[in-house]
Amino acid sequence: MSARVGLFGLLGSGNLGNDGSLEAVLGYLRAEHPDATVSAFCGGPAVVSARYGIPATRLNWYADEYQTASGLRSIAMKAFGKLVDVVRTAAWVRRQDVVFVPGMGVLEATLPLRPWGFPYALFLLSAAGRVFGTKVALVSVGADRITVPATRFLVRQTARLAAYRSYRDELSRTAMRSMGVPVNGDAVYPDLAFSLPVPTVAEDPRAVGVGVMAYYGGNDDRADDERIYRSYVDAMTRFVRHLVAQGRPVRLFIGDQIDTAVVEEIQAAVASPLVTATPLETLDELMRSMAGVGTVVATRYHNVLCALKLGKPTLAIGYAKKNDVLMAEMGLGEFCQEARAVDVDRLITQFAELDRRAPELRLTLAEHNEENEQRLKHQFAALSASLFPASEVR
Repeated sequence: MSARVGLFGLLGSGNLGNDGSLEAVLGYLRAEHPDATVSAFCGGPAVVSARYGIPATRLNWYADEYQTASGLRSIAMKAFGKLVDVVRTAAWVRRQDVVFVPGMGVLEATLPLRPWGFPYALFLLSAAGRVFGTKVALVSVGADRITVPATRFLVRQTARLAAYRSYRDELSRTAMRSMGVPVNGDAVYPDLAFSLPVPTVAEDPRAVGVGVMAYYGGNDDRADDERIYRSYVDAMTRFVRHLVAQGRPVRLFIGDQIDTAVVEEIQAAVASPLVTATPLETLDELMRSMAGVGTVVATRYHNVLCALKLGKPTLAIGYAKKNDVLMAEMGLGEFCQEARAVDVDRLITQFAELDRRAPELRLTLAEHNEENEQRLKHQFAALSASLFPASEVR
């Protein structure tokens, strides 16, 4: 009997990085376990089914789960949905032999996050897996130390109940250890997107890719989120204006569909034919578009990662430690800034240095990319050995 494999997460919901992680695991399953029956429990089931050809079920019973409650009815519906989701999640998990949570920053709260949202859904998954004997695997996931007690509890219990855990960097493993999760048997592997194929596209070495984000700060910044957003967008607009003044073509990128508004605002403010943007729906489309530029300046984690994987000299304007860690691991740790307070003058200086050292940095990236691909092959082999033994397939 073929293995029944589930894929779980905020997949098909507009975040290109999340869906790239899904594509990486699907590629592994189709290559190594082609007889497996695969389904998804996810945020955007219609998108996942149409794009990847697998049956998918909506993650939450209440369709507006991730919208802010605006009245007593929506509050009551959300509360009732939490109870319904216990049964729905348990029923889906019981039908699987293995459930993968593919990559993503599922064990972190670096962006605004409520404990009763996705952390609760993830806890239900791990708890149901333990009850029904379904192996839940957190594969190359991101984590960070969480200060909100309820969220920290749910994330810690999710990790403790999982059958397999690996992290995309040492920062993540250390964070889980600090929150009371035994990590001695947990491995660190690169982000799953490093296993995706690289497109072959003609490059314009003078073109600059600029990945922008609808950035409002983190959980502790809700009262100041509009000021943070405006400061970030104004800084990125100033930088794009500088590039245009230098005669450099600029290609704007998103990492999530909610970033489209930032792209439109920058294009309207700069008003130059040198500034272009292509609608993007998948990480593959992002990489194909990004492959055509010579250098990249980006904010979202998977925008930065795709640029590095493509061997592009990259400057990261990060919103969390994970961005800095990724850049350091790839040998570009000096080319970082914080999205919270972008120093445009320094950014211009850093970019000039990035440009000057481009040939050297491309060689550095090629070496690290080869190493990352080999390490991920090792992880996929380890997953097959630990999660797919023939004697345990029902």
